[in-house]
Amino acid sequence: MALVSGGLDSAVLTWWLLEQERVVVPAFVREGLAWEEAELHHLRRFLAALARPGLAELVVIELPVADVVGDHWSLGGHAVPDDRSPDAAVYLPGRNLLLIAKAALLAARMDARSVALGLLAGNPFSDATPTFLSTLASACSLALERPFQVLAPFSRMGKRDVLWLGAKLPLALTFSCLAPSGLEPCGSCNKCAERRRAFAGSGLDDPTSYADRPGDPATG
Repeated sequence: MALVSGGLDSAVLTWWLLEQERVVVPAFVREGLAWEEAELHHLRRFLAALARPGLAELVVIELPVADVVGDHWSLGGHAVPDDRSPDAAVYLPGRNLLLIAKAALLAARMDARSVALGLLAGNPFSDATPTFLSTLASACSLALERPFQVLAPFSRMGKRDVLWLGAKLPLALTFSCLAPSGLEPCGSCNKCAERRRAFAGSGLDDPTSYADRPGDPATG
């Protein structure tokens, strides 16, 4: 099973797992975050374009978090971290703990023995470290009474490396934004800025049409 968001990293991860001749069940976890409907729209389009043997139907897992995270910017779209904010500003407390735990339970029901995430090198958050992932994998194995793995095959790669790896994929169908305008990425949030920098640094053209530059795919 691969946890997918519609962003660049999980899109390339899905393709990479298929290249390893794995059967891949893409799983999207809906938590009630402000950008999820736009994210899911783009994800469905990317998976349709990627369709090939081994790629299973998308599974949408419901995991609402409003009752435990309170008045967080990720739910209401207010005070969204902008393009000048540090990476730490986009931290969602306990996100990987929640995502992996529920995905692991569903994976076990489907007789899958692993969950893969598109985590990259340089991720500053405590729930993306090798120690956290191996510890949680051990806990899942105990809880599910079977060997279980939490995989992060891109954990030594940067976003530019991932872009080069997936350069021939339809990356225009991916989506990375915290404050979409309808279905379009805003162009000015932390995630849009990260995306723009990655394309500029990779030497690849950015095929994204941002809301602040409608109809004009960015070139970095």
